[in-house]
Amino acid sequence: MARLTPKDIRKLTLPERQKKLDDLYNELTNVRIQLSTGGGTENPHRTRSVRKAIARVKTVQREEEMGGRQ
Repeated sequence: MARLTPKDIRKLTLPERQKKLDDLYNELTNVRIQLSTGGGTENPHRTRSVRKAIARVKTVQREEEMGGRQ
């Protein structure tokens, strides 16, 4: 998955953004399960990048709730 930028996130519609957020949460769960079961992941730092992507999506959503201020 390519890095998610705020510019790309703002281009998404609200349902697309919500779907992306759901996908990111599912991916985070899968990565955490892989790490907890002792199985190695292809990228052990994936947890951090997924968490940051979730934060970016939530930040853009909050900005739009507050009236589009950036």
